[in-house]
Amino acid sequence: MKEIEVKILNVNEKEIITKLKKLGAKKVFEGKIIALYFDFKNNELSKEGKLIRLRTKGKMAELTFKKKISKKEAKIVDEYEIVTNDFANMKQILNQLGLKEKVKQIKYRTSFNLDNVHFELDKFDNIPLFLEIEAPNIEKLKKYIKILGFSMKDTKPWTGKDVLKYYNKI
Repeated sequence: MKEIEVKILNVNEKEIITKLKKLGAKKVFEGKIIALYFDFKNNELSKEGKLIRLRTKGKMAELTFKKKISKKEAKIVDEYEIVTNDFANMKQILNQLGLKEKVKQIKYRTSFNLDNVHFELDKFDNIPLFLEIEAPNIEKLKKYIKILGFSMKDTKPWTGKDVLKYYNKI
């Protein structure tokens, strides 16, 4: 499946939530996310534009594989994700396959869905709140960027790692 998304930095949480609710968006998650990023000792995956992430999201855990396709207008990756209820065992499986935990990130997220578009308000410690918009295609992505009062010039085709680099947090 393709993941097509952008980030908009330093947004006003109350304004965004008010706009999303007026549009009919439904809150689907609010809470802490702990994400572990894995790679081989030689960083083979990251050198190839790939990543493996294991994260908690509420009481569930998700294992995700991503492969970078483009970072022009939006970040576009091939993404495959499965849900598991056993974070610890999945971490052990990854370790037994020779993957090592390279990065640990903790953030607070509020998620909304509308019209097959995902809106994520993310907050890391000591980083201003940012909005991530993920849509099934570029046209729908641009539509909701505009509806929320932004333009493509306000967006970044970034990963979470890019955001942390921008704020000198890694």
